[in-house]
Amino acid sequence: MSVRPAGKNAIIFIFITVLIDMIGFGLIIPVMPALLHELTGLDANESAVMGGWLMASYAGMQFFFAPIIGGLSDRFGRKPVLLAALGGFTIDYLIMGFAPVFWLLLVGRILAGIFGASYSTANAFIADITPPEERAGRFGMIGAAFGIGFIVGPAIGGFLGEWFGPRAPFFAAAALAGLNFIYGLVVLPETLSPENRRGFDWRRANPFGSIYQMRHYPVALVLMGAIFLMLFGHAVYPAIWSYYSTFKFGWSEADVGLSLMVVGLTAAIVQGGLTRILVPKLGEWRAIILSLSLAVVAYTAYGLVTEGWMVYVVICVAAIGGIGQPALQGVMSRIVPANAQGELQGAMTSLQSLSMVVGPLLMSRVFKYFSGDSAPVYLPGIPFYLAAGLTFLALLVGLQARRHAARAAAASVPTPAEAASDTPVASGVMPKRD
Repeated sequence: MSVRPAGKNAIIFIFITVLIDMIGFGLIIPVMPALLHELTGLDANESAVMGGWLMASYAGMQFFFAPIIGGLSDRFGRKPVLLAALGGFTIDYLIMGFAPVFWLLLVGRILAGIFGASYSTANAFIADITPPEERAGRFGMIGAAFGIGFIVGPAIGGFLGEWFGPRAPFFAAAALAGLNFIYGLVVLPETLSPENRRGFDWRRANPFGSIYQMRHYPVALVLMGAIFLMLFGHAVYPAIWSYYSTFKFGWSEADVGLSLMVVGLTAAIVQGGLTRILVPKLGEWRAIILSLSLAVVAYTAYGLVTEGWMVYVVICVAAIGGIGQPALQGVMSRIVPANAQGELQGAMTSLQSLSMVVGPLLMSRVFKYFSGDSAPVYLPGIPFYLAAGLTFLALLVGLQARRHAARAAAASVPTPAEAASDTPVASGVMPKRD
């Protein structure tokens, strides 16, 4: 496949791809308690455990397949990987929409996890076509797509679920993925030039191998520890949000969708607008520290709220913490060379997936245990307190990474571009790779 310059349509396609992925994901979140009740007869706090298994199976497949997908995109290019994933999503949402039993719904989530591993390729696509100093802004744009997806997806999914039943959002998601597949066939260029491609290597194309390769970049390795803890805490949102709000506040599918729409709107404002202003002014490291600190406050507040309207106040505080994710990606992407961006993004997606394997299983069980009649202490908000503790640990590890980066920078001579940034690199010379 030939390589041609990536124009505006290519950026739009990546934006729309992530947007549609998140719309499709957001469409189904508000209806999961109702669908699981239809299939199993369980109430929200009890079905949360089954929802945890659905989430963990999705994330487990991403964990194992993200580095494989990233390695394939480094070998064969970004376009075929992205298009294959979109085609797979179309079929997968149809399977879940027609699922008559829980195990078939589980199969659908497993397939969705495999196809969803292509998110690392979308990030690598952005790294291919963006100068290093502009990547935080572009990654922020991708974050904005996430936010917009959560504006549109849950709102539509909630109302579709109330009007047409809990299966309707799955068919809507299938239609969106199919349309974007057709759009990609027409407009998407290949951005990875032949000289930057490399052979497929199983040592790298596995979740442990891709993370192991990051040992060449000490700052990145320490940051990955912080990222894992942060994502582990963040897993509380997809794990129990629908079930927690349904159980504690008696929200309907539309209520859940509306709350997630507000989450998406505030995230889009922050990551699509404030990120470009705040990150350059604060510097990437200070933005990361501020982000994690605000997340600790927000998680604690979610566990303490007693009325549904209070959730919306906390959402606004939590949204400002969204400036940290693109800043983290900007730091990480400058530490590794151009021909390893797919590997880096695969490793980061694997960490996210690993946190989403463990997180939902733990959070849903803690939620069920402390919200049941036999609970030693009735405390349904305890998963959010656990998320706050994990994020505080991530903050401590992030501070350690910053000190490590400062020592590494002091031992090397910075380039003019590095001198203009408050983000030190691990070394002025990229180390030899295996």
